[in-house]
Amino acid sequence: MHRIDDSRPFVPLNIAVLTVSDTRSLEEDRSGGTLVARIEEAGHRLAGRAIVTDDVEKIRAAVQAWTASPDVDVVITTGGTGFTGRDVTPEAIEPLFEKKMDGFSEVFHRISYDKIGTSTIQSRATGGVIAATYVFVLPGSPGACKDAWDGILKWQLDYRHMPCNFVEIMPRLDEHLKRGKLRDA
Repeated sequence: MHRIDDSRPFVPLNIAVLTVSDTRSLEEDRSGGTLVARIEEAGHRLAGRAIVTDDVEKIRAAVQAWTASPDVDVVITTGGTGFTGRDVTPEAIEPLFEKKMDGFSEVFHRISYDKIGTSTIQSRATGGVIAATYVFVLPGSPGACKDAWDGILKWQLDYRHMPCNFVEIMPRLDEHLKRGKLRDA
């Protein structure tokens, strides 16, 4: 299912992790910790880590700061994807998407369904591109973060993954712009 071409070099990416929670501190953030451990284990670099409350403007500000930086290739958020009144992460981030990645949500739910059955419909996981930066919005559970990383992100963020991956198209994410993030770096 996953084929790695060992003749291609591994390309480490700079990945930032944002936890959205009204109740967690960095020390108590198991979902963010799960992502950080997997990012580093895979050989990528942690470009930043933060926690913000379930507030649309705070979520947007954190994501926009990272997507504007030439030092961040990927942003992964965890938390705020449910249906309660405080769950606003998709509302905060989806309007910023230049391109929405429908397939990410579909594959995430397929993987999640195998583990938790129909309960997967309680997540509004999503993904897209903002300012030539990949952004993935994950549920706030360690299990969901493991599923998304192990089943999708680990592979798509590896340049050696065949037949295709997100890394190989990164230089072209902003080709529609005269001056793009990746060409200015």
